[in-house]
Amino acid sequence: MVKHIVMFKLAEKNKENLDQAITALNSLKGNIATLKFLELGTDFLSSERSYDIVLTAFFDDREGLKVYASHKNHLPVVEKMRSLCSSSIVVDYETE
Repeated sequence: MVKHIVMFKLAEKNKENLDQAITALNSLKGNIATLKFLELGTDFLSSERSYDIVLTAFFDDREGLKVYASHKNHLPVVEKMRSLCSSSIVVDYETE
C-alpha cells in the first residue's frame, strides 16, 4: 500500500477558504479509480507550526499514485488548492 500525505496552509485562513478547500478535496472521493480511500482533517490547535488541512490518500501501489497525480479529476483540485494556499508539504511512502 502507498500513502500520500499532503498538508496545506491556507494563504488566508477563514471559513470561506476552508470550506472551498475541503469541498475541492472531497470531490476526489469516488472519482479516481486508483484512489482507494481518502481521509481529510482540519487543524484545531492553530499553533505557529500548524498547517490547516491534512489529506491522506491510500493507493494499492506506486502506479496507482502516478495515475492519480495526472488524473483529469485531480488536476483542477491541484489548481484550486494552489490558489487558496500559501504552502503545502507532502510525503509519499509504502506500508503494509
